[in-house]
Amino acid sequence: MFDVVAIGNLNYDIIMLVDRFPEFHEKIPAKDAYFGLGGAAGNTATWLANMGLKVGFIGAVGKDEIGDAHINFFKKIGVDVEGIRIVDVPSGVAVAIIKGEDKRIVKYLGANAYRELDFEYLAKTRHIHLSSNPEKLIIDAVNFAYERGITVSLDIGEAKIPEEIEEKITYLLMNEDEFKRKFGSLEKITEVKAKNVIVTLNGGGALVRDESKNVFEVRGLSAEVIDSTGAGDSFDAGLIYGVLNGWSLKDAAKLGMLLAYLTVQKVGARSAVVPLEEIKKKAKELNLNLPF
Repeated sequence: MFDVVAIGNLNYDIIMLVDRFPEFHEKIPAKDAYFGLGGAAGNTATWLANMGLKVGFIGAVGKDEIGDAHINFFKKIGVDVEGIRIVDVPSGVAVAIIKGEDKRIVKYLGANAYRELDFEYLAKTRHIHLSSNPEKLIIDAVNFAYERGITVSLDIGEAKIPEEIEEKITYLLMNEDEFKRKFGSLEKITEVKAKNVIVTLNGGGALVRDESKNVFEVRGLSAEVIDSTGAGDSFDAGLIYGVLNGWSLKDAAKLGMLLAYLTVQKVGARSAVVPLEEIKKKAKELNLNLPF
């Protein structure tokens, strides 16, 4: 059995930090750069495996060096790779140019478009995490989980929430801008049909609405943002780890905040990933009173 099966993209990230964006036909030097493995669900899976959970993955990579790197990295950290298809299409790539908190991103979906749900594989888990997936896959995965009593976290991003499965989602995650574009004001959080709704706020913190319709805010941690790439994926990992270990939703969101706080202080989505003991030490330093 798995604790979590994550479903989503596996990309190769190319990140450039600049003092300003280039003009038309202009070349400028980057002040820092990062090249490494990424993809939202892959980032979340990486955190969870390093925290000691049994993690599986459903995705697709190409028959290329990037695909090999994803498979080998997951094997090294203990993420099961049996759900990852290897197809004759280039692996996904994401290129980001970042100036402070402003970023421009170009993505090539590539092999990611060829992932397929394996329901026998999904039946082996107690939780499914979805991030950056097409609508039909989301609907099929959520319906499958709902019928079998498997909990689901869905980081919906800019995608539309399929109405027919909204109330079957255990944990619906998005950031403040995504929420406002979908629902208007944050006050509408009580009207969302998902069982639990977690909205990460601009400037830090999260607004949370639980199954009992209680709404509360979790305060963020103050950090100088070097690169926000992967911060939401880290938050998702903290929340999932907490709820799967029986924590309150508030404490789980606090752990999510901690992992996001660590992530934004480094360049690259996975540069801040550390083992559970290091996370416990940092939580203690910051007096978060988490129930590890």
